[in-house]
Amino acid sequence: MLKFLVPFAIILLFACRQKAEDAGQFYSAEDFTRIPKWDTHIHINSSDSALVALARKLNFHLLTINVASPSSPSLEEQLQYAVTNTLNGKGQVVWATSFDISGIESDSNWLNKKIDSLDRAFKLGAVGVKVWKNIGMEYRTANGQFIMIDDPRLDSLLSFIEHQNKTLIAHIGEPRNCWLPLDSMTVNNDRDYFRKHPQYHMYLHPEFPTYHQQLAARDHVLQKHPGLRVDGAHLGSIEWNVDTLAATLNRYPQLVVDMAARIGHMQYQTLHDHQKVVDFFIKYQDRLLYATDSGLDATDSVAGVLASVEKRWRNDWKFFTSDELMNAPELNEKFKGLHLPAGVVDKIYRLNAERVFNPGK
Repeated sequence: MLKFLVPFAIILLFACRQKAEDAGQFYSAEDFTRIPKWDTHIHINSSDSALVALARKLNFHLLTINVASPSSPSLEEQLQYAVTNTLNGKGQVVWATSFDISGIESDSNWLNKKIDSLDRAFKLGAVGVKVWKNIGMEYRTANGQFIMIDDPRLDSLLSFIEHQNKTLIAHIGEPRNCWLPLDSMTVNNDRDYFRKHPQYHMYLHPEFPTYHQQLAARDHVLQKHPGLRVDGAHLGSIEWNVDTLAATLNRYPQLVVDMAARIGHMQYQTLHDHQKVVDFFIKYQDRLLYATDSGLDATDSVAGVLASVEKRWRNDWKFFTSDELMNAPELNEKFKGLHLPAGVVDKIYRLNAERVFNPGK
Protein backbone atom coordinates (compact mmCIF):
# COMPACT_ATOMS: atom_id res chain seq x y z
CA MET A 1 0.00 0.00 0.00
CA LEU A 2 2.83 2.35 0.93
CA LYS A 3 4.42 2.07 -2.52
CA PHE A 4 1.20 3.43 -4.04
CA LEU A 5 0.92 6.28 -1.52
CA VAL A 6 4.45 7.65 -2.07
CA PRO A 7 3.96 8.57 -5.75
CA PHE A 8 0.56 10.01 -4.87
CA ALA A 9 2.15 12.15 -2.16
CA ILE A 10 4.76 13.40 -4.62
CA ILE A 11 2.06 14.29 -7.13
CA LEU A 12 0.06 16.06 -4.40
CA LEU A 13 3.13 18.03 -3.26
CA PHE A 14 3.85 19.14 -6.82
CA ALA A 15 0.20 20.14 -7.31
CA CYS A 16 0.24 22.19 -4.10
CA ARG A 17 3.46 23.91 -5.08
CA GLN A 18 2.09 24.68 -8.53
CA LYS A 19 -1.11 26.03 -6.98
CA ALA A 20 0.92 28.28 -4.67
CA GLU A 21 2.88 29.65 -7.62
CA ASP A 22 -0.31 30.15 -9.60
CA ALA A 23 -1.75 32.00 -6.61
CA GLY A 24 1.05 34.56 -6.77
CA GLN A 25 3.91 33.11 -4.72
CA PHE A 26 6.23 34.38 -7.48
CA TYR A 27 5.89 37.47 -9.63
CA SER A 28 6.49 37.75 -13.36
CA ALA A 29 7.31 40.57 -15.77
CA GLU A 30 3.56 41.09 -16.24
CA ASP A 31 3.24 42.03 -12.56
CA PHE A 32 5.74 44.89 -12.82
CA THR A 33 3.24 47.74 -13.19
CA ARG A 34 0.59 46.08 -11.00
CA ILE A 35 2.68 45.76 -7.82
CA PRO A 36 3.35 48.93 -5.75
CA LYS A 37 7.07 49.60 -5.38
CA TRP A 38 9.57 52.09 -3.93
CA ASP A 39 12.86 53.41 -5.25
CA THR A 40 14.44 54.59 -2.00
CA HIS A 41 17.46 56.43 -3.41
CA ILE A 42 17.07 58.92 -6.22
CA HIS A 43 18.01 62.58 -6.72
CA ILE A 44 15.47 64.89 -8.37
CA ASN A 45 17.12 68.29 -8.74
CA SER A 46 14.59 69.68 -11.18
CA SER A 47 11.09 71.09 -11.02
CA ASP A 48 10.15 68.99 -14.05
CA SER A 49 7.47 66.49 -13.00
CA ALA A 50 8.20 63.95 -15.75
CA LEU A 51 10.09 61.47 -13.55
CA VAL A 52 7.36 61.58 -10.91
CA ALA A 53 4.77 61.00 -13.65
CA LEU A 54 6.74 57.98 -14.89
CA ALA A 55 6.91 56.64 -11.34
CA ARG A 56 3.15 56.99 -11.00
CA LYS A 57 2.60 55.20 -14.31
CA LEU A 58 4.85 52.30 -13.25
CA ASN A 59 3.50 52.13 -9.68
CA PHE A 60 6.62 53.51 -7.95
CA HIS A 61 6.95 55.77 -4.93
CA LEU A 62 10.17 57.76 -4.76
CA LEU A 63 12.52 58.89 -2.01
CA THR A 64 14.48 61.85 -3.37
CA ILE A 65 17.61 62.59 -1.37
CA ASN A 66 19.46 65.86 -0.86
CA VAL A 67 23.24 65.46 -0.75
CA ALA A 68 26.08 67.82 0.16
CA SER A 69 28.24 67.04 -2.85
CA PRO A 70 30.14 69.49 -5.06
CA SER A 71 28.36 68.31 -8.21
CA SER A 72 24.91 68.98 -6.75
CA PRO A 73 23.00 72.26 -6.45
CA SER A 74 23.19 74.08 -3.12
CA LEU A 75 21.39 72.39 -0.25
CA GLU A 76 18.84 75.19 -0.21
CA GLU A 77 18.11 74.66 -3.91
CA GLN A 78 17.81 70.91 -3.36
CA LEU A 79 15.43 71.49 -0.47
CA GLN A 80 13.19 73.64 -2.66
CA TYR A 81 13.18 71.02 -5.42
CA ALA A 82 12.33 68.33 -2.88
CA VAL A 83 9.46 70.28 -1.33
CA THR A 84 8.09 71.17 -4.77
CA ASN A 85 8.23 67.59 -6.04
CA THR A 86 6.71 66.26 -2.83
CA LEU A 87 3.80 68.67 -3.03
CA ASN A 88 3.26 68.08 -6.74
CA GLY A 89 3.69 64.34 -6.28
CA LYS A 90 0.59 64.13 -4.09
CA GLY A 91 1.89 61.24 -2.01
CA GLN A 92 4.14 59.77 -4.71
CA VAL A 93 7.34 61.39 -3.37
CA VAL A 94 9.02 61.75 0.01
CA TRP A 95 12.40 63.34 0.63
CA ALA A 96 15.47 63.38 2.82
CA THR A 97 17.52 66.42 3.75
CA SER A 98 21.27 66.72 4.28
CA PHE A 99 23.93 68.90 5.90
CA ASP A 100 27.57 69.71 5.36
CA ILE A 101 30.18 70.01 8.09
CA SER A 102 32.06 73.01 6.79
CA GLY A 103 32.61 75.37 9.71
CA ILE A 104 32.66 72.62 12.31
CA GLU A 105 36.20 73.69 13.25
CA SER A 106 35.77 77.45 13.16
CA ASP A 107 32.16 78.30 14.03
CA SER A 108 31.31 78.03 17.72
CA ASN A 109 27.60 78.09 16.85
CA TRP A 110 27.91 75.37 14.19
CA LEU A 111 25.89 72.73 16.05
CA ASN A 112 22.94 75.02 16.78
CA LYS A 113 22.83 76.16 13.15
CA LYS A 114 22.77 72.57 11.88
CA ILE A 115 20.09 71.50 14.35
CA ASP A 116 17.96 74.50 13.34
CA SER A 117 18.46 73.58 9.67
CA LEU A 118 17.42 69.97 10.24
CA ASP A 119 14.46 71.05 12.36
CA ARG A 120 13.26 73.31 9.54
CA ALA A 121 13.60 70.45 7.04
CA PHE A 122 11.70 68.04 9.29
CA LYS A 123 8.87 70.57 9.66
CA LEU A 124 8.78 70.79 5.86
CA GLY A 125 8.36 67.01 5.66
CA ALA A 126 11.84 65.46 5.42
CA VAL A 127 11.77 61.80 6.49
CA GLY A 128 15.53 61.31 6.79
CA VAL A 129 18.99 62.87 6.67
CA LYS A 130 21.76 62.00 4.22
CA VAL A 131 25.46 62.08 5.07
CA TRP A 132 27.91 61.69 2.21
CA LYS A 133 31.35 60.21 1.69
CA ASN A 134 33.04 63.61 1.95
CA ILE A 135 32.83 62.91 5.68
CA GLY A 136 35.84 60.63 5.89
CA MET A 137 37.24 61.50 2.46
CA GLU A 138 37.41 65.30 2.26
CA TYR A 139 36.82 67.26 5.44
CA ARG A 140 39.87 67.68 7.68
CA THR A 141 40.71 69.22 11.02
CA ALA A 142 43.02 72.21 11.31
CA ASN A 143 45.97 69.85 11.76
CA GLY A 144 45.09 67.86 8.65
CA GLN A 145 43.35 64.86 10.21
CA PHE A 146 40.30 63.52 8.38
CA ILE A 147 36.98 64.15 10.11
CA MET A 148 35.18 60.81 10.30
CA ILE A 149 31.49 60.11 10.81
CA ASP A 150 32.11 59.03 14.43
CA ASP A 151 33.66 62.39 15.36
CA PRO A 152 32.29 63.27 18.84
CA ARG A 153 31.21 66.70 17.58
CA LEU A 154 28.57 64.99 15.42
CA ASP A 155 27.04 63.00 18.28
CA SER A 156 24.52 65.66 19.32
CA LEU A 157 23.38 66.07 15.72
CA LEU A 158 22.92 62.31 15.31
CA SER A 159 21.04 62.16 18.61
CA PHE A 160 18.73 64.91 17.38
CA ILE A 161 17.96 62.88 14.24
CA GLU A 162 17.22 59.85 16.43
CA HIS A 163 14.97 61.77 18.81
CA GLN A 164 13.01 63.16 15.88
CA ASN A 165 12.44 59.54 14.74
CA LYS A 166 14.11 60.16 11.40
CA THR A 167 16.40 57.85 9.46
CA LEU A 168 20.08 58.54 8.86
CA ILE A 169 21.01 57.64 5.26
CA ALA A 170 24.73 57.01 5.48
CA HIS A 171 26.94 56.93 2.41
CA ILE A 172 30.17 56.28 4.26
CA GLY A 173 33.19 54.92 2.43
CA GLU A 174 33.01 53.48 -1.06
CA PRO A 175 32.88 50.03 -2.68
CA ARG A 176 35.94 47.94 -1.96
CA ASN A 177 36.85 48.35 -5.63
CA CYS A 178 37.72 51.95 -4.78
CA TRP A 179 40.93 50.71 -3.15
CA LEU A 180 41.90 48.55 -6.15
CA PRO A 181 43.50 49.45 -9.49
CA LEU A 182 41.02 49.93 -12.33
CA ASP A 183 41.89 46.66 -14.04
CA SER A 184 41.23 44.71 -10.82
CA MET A 185 37.73 46.07 -10.21
CA THR A 186 34.85 43.63 -10.43
CA VAL A 187 32.13 45.69 -12.15
CA ASN A 188 32.19 48.10 -15.05
CA ASN A 189 30.29 50.95 -13.40
CA ASP A 190 32.89 51.23 -10.62
CA ARG A 191 35.66 51.18 -13.21
CA ASP A 192 33.97 53.95 -15.18
CA TYR A 193 33.19 56.07 -12.12
CA PHE A 194 36.67 56.01 -10.60
CA ARG A 195 38.28 56.60 -13.97
CA LYS A 196 36.24 59.79 -14.24
CA HIS A 197 36.63 60.75 -10.55
CA PRO A 198 40.25 60.03 -9.60
CA GLN A 199 39.90 62.28 -6.54
CA TYR A 200 37.73 59.54 -5.00
CA HIS A 201 39.79 56.60 -6.26
CA MET A 202 41.47 55.65 -3.01
CA TYR A 203 43.97 53.36 -4.71
CA LEU A 204 45.58 56.58 -5.90
CA HIS A 205 45.50 58.12 -2.40
CA PRO A 206 47.05 55.68 0.08
CA GLU A 207 47.43 58.51 2.61
CA PHE A 208 43.62 58.68 3.00
CA PRO A 209 41.67 56.53 5.50
CA THR A 210 41.46 52.90 4.42
CA TYR A 211 38.35 50.97 3.46
CA HIS A 212 38.30 49.31 6.89
CA GLN A 213 38.79 52.61 8.72
CA GLN A 214 35.78 54.07 6.90
CA LEU A 215 33.54 51.17 7.89
CA ALA A 216 34.93 51.08 11.43
CA ALA A 217 33.90 54.72 11.89
CA ARG A 218 30.39 53.96 10.62
CA ASP A 219 30.15 50.92 12.89
CA HIS A 220 31.29 53.05 15.83
CA VAL A 221 28.31 55.34 15.18
CA LEU A 222 26.02 52.29 15.27
CA GLN A 223 27.56 51.29 18.60
CA LYS A 224 27.27 54.77 20.10
CA HIS A 225 23.71 55.33 18.85
CA PRO A 226 21.88 51.99 19.10
CA GLY A 227 18.51 53.75 18.87
CA LEU A 228 19.37 55.59 15.66
CA ARG A 229 17.73 54.07 12.59
CA VAL A 230 20.39 53.86 9.88
CA ASP A 231 20.06 53.12 6.16
CA GLY A 232 23.50 52.13 4.91
CA ALA A 233 23.43 53.53 1.39
CA HIS A 234 24.93 51.45 -1.42
CA LEU A 235 24.72 48.16 0.52
CA GLY A 236 26.55 49.85 3.38
CA SER A 237 29.73 49.79 1.26
CA ILE A 238 29.82 46.03 1.89
CA GLU A 239 28.65 45.21 -1.61
CA TRP A 240 31.41 42.74 -2.41
CA ASN A 241 30.47 39.82 -0.13
CA VAL A 242 27.08 38.75 1.22
CA ASP A 243 28.67 36.87 4.12
CA THR A 244 30.45 40.00 5.35
CA LEU A 245 27.31 42.09 4.89
CA ALA A 246 25.26 39.48 6.76
CA ALA A 247 27.69 39.60 9.70
CA THR A 248 27.31 43.39 9.90
CA LEU A 249 23.52 43.18 9.77
CA ASN A 250 23.65 40.60 12.55
CA ARG A 251 25.71 42.91 14.76
CA TYR A 252 23.57 46.01 14.30
CA PRO A 253 19.81 45.44 14.38
CA GLN A 254 19.06 49.12 13.66
CA LEU A 255 20.85 48.93 10.30
CA VAL A 256 19.18 48.40 6.95
CA VAL A 257 20.89 48.84 3.58
CA ASP A 258 19.76 50.14 0.23
CA MET A 259 21.02 48.71 -3.04
CA ALA A 260 21.52 51.97 -4.92
CA ALA A 261 24.09 51.57 -7.71
CA ARG A 262 25.26 48.25 -6.22
CA ILE A 263 22.87 45.66 -7.66
CA GLY A 264 25.57 44.84 -10.18
CA HIS A 265 27.75 43.64 -7.31
CA MET A 266 25.05 41.18 -6.30
CA GLN A 267 24.78 40.04 -9.89
CA TYR A 268 28.54 39.57 -9.96
CA GLN A 269 28.38 37.37 -6.85
CA THR A 270 25.76 35.14 -8.49
CA LEU A 271 28.40 34.15 -11.06
CA HIS A 272 30.31 32.40 -8.29
CA ASP A 273 27.55 31.17 -5.95
CA HIS A 274 24.03 31.89 -7.14
CA GLN A 275 22.31 30.03 -4.31
CA LYS A 276 24.25 31.89 -1.63
CA VAL A 277 22.93 35.22 -2.97
CA VAL A 278 19.37 33.86 -3.10
CA ASP A 279 19.67 32.60 0.47
CA PHE A 280 21.01 35.97 1.62
CA PHE A 281 18.03 37.84 0.17
CA ILE A 282 15.59 35.44 1.76
CA LYS A 283 17.25 35.49 5.18
CA TYR A 284 17.70 39.28 5.29
CA GLN A 285 14.51 40.21 3.47
CA ASP A 286 13.56 42.65 6.27
CA ARG A 287 16.83 44.59 6.02
CA LEU A 288 17.09 45.37 2.29
CA LEU A 289 15.72 48.33 0.33
CA TYR A 290 15.38 48.55 -3.43
CA ALA A 291 17.12 51.65 -4.81
CA THR A 292 18.88 52.79 -7.96
CA ASP A 293 20.64 56.17 -7.39
CA SER A 294 18.88 57.48 -10.49
CA GLY A 295 18.53 61.21 -10.92
CA LEU A 296 17.06 64.08 -12.89
CA ASP A 297 18.87 67.42 -13.00
CA ALA A 298 17.56 70.65 -14.45
CA THR A 299 20.07 70.42 -17.32
CA ASP A 300 19.36 66.79 -18.24
CA SER A 301 17.63 65.50 -21.33
CA VAL A 302 14.34 64.49 -19.74
CA ALA A 303 13.50 61.93 -22.42
CA GLY A 304 16.91 60.30 -22.05
CA VAL A 305 16.61 60.09 -18.27
CA LEU A 306 13.11 58.61 -18.42
CA ALA A 307 14.16 55.93 -20.89
CA SER A 308 17.21 55.02 -18.81
CA VAL A 309 15.29 54.90 -15.52
CA GLU A 310 12.48 52.78 -16.91
CA LYS A 311 14.96 50.35 -18.44
CA ARG A 312 16.79 50.07 -15.11
CA TRP A 313 13.59 49.55 -13.15
CA ARG A 314 12.34 46.84 -15.50
CA ASN A 315 15.69 45.02 -15.66
CA ASP A 316 16.07 45.03 -11.88
CA TRP A 317 12.55 43.64 -11.49
CA LYS A 318 13.49 40.86 -13.88
CA PHE A 319 16.63 40.10 -11.84
CA PHE A 320 14.71 39.78 -8.59
CA THR A 321 11.63 37.96 -9.89
CA SER A 322 12.80 35.66 -12.71
CA ASP A 323 15.30 32.86 -13.12
CA GLU A 324 16.26 33.88 -16.65
CA LEU A 325 19.76 34.46 -17.95
CA MET A 326 20.37 38.20 -18.17
CA ASN A 327 22.83 40.83 -19.32
CA ALA A 328 23.64 44.10 -17.54
CA PRO A 329 26.07 46.90 -18.40
CA GLU A 330 27.89 46.37 -15.09
CA LEU A 331 29.06 42.89 -16.12
CA ASN A 332 30.63 41.32 -19.19
CA GLU A 333 29.08 37.90 -18.47
CA LYS A 334 25.51 36.64 -18.35
CA PHE A 335 24.01 35.92 -14.95
CA LYS A 336 20.84 34.27 -13.68
CA GLY A 337 17.95 36.03 -11.98
CA LEU A 338 17.23 35.35 -8.30
CA HIS A 339 13.54 34.33 -8.70
CA LEU A 340 12.67 35.47 -5.18
CA PRO A 341 9.29 34.65 -3.63
CA ALA A 342 6.67 37.36 -3.95
CA GLY A 343 6.68 37.99 -0.20
CA VAL A 344 10.40 38.76 -0.28
CA VAL A 345 9.98 41.03 -3.30
CA ASP A 346 7.19 42.93 -1.53
CA LYS A 347 9.49 43.62 1.41
CA ILE A 348 12.52 44.84 -0.50
CA TYR A 349 10.39 46.87 -2.92
CA ARG A 350 7.82 48.38 -0.55
CA LEU A 351 7.18 47.17 2.98
CA ASN A 352 10.67 47.85 4.34
CA ALA A 353 10.65 51.36 2.89
CA GLU A 354 7.32 52.14 4.50
CA ARG A 355 8.66 50.94 7.84
CA VAL A 356 12.05 52.65 7.68
CA PHE A 357 10.94 56.03 6.43
CA ASN A 358 7.49 56.24 8.04
CA PRO A 359 5.98 58.28 5.21
CA GLY A 360 3.14 60.50 6.35
CA LYS A 361 3.94 60.11 10.06
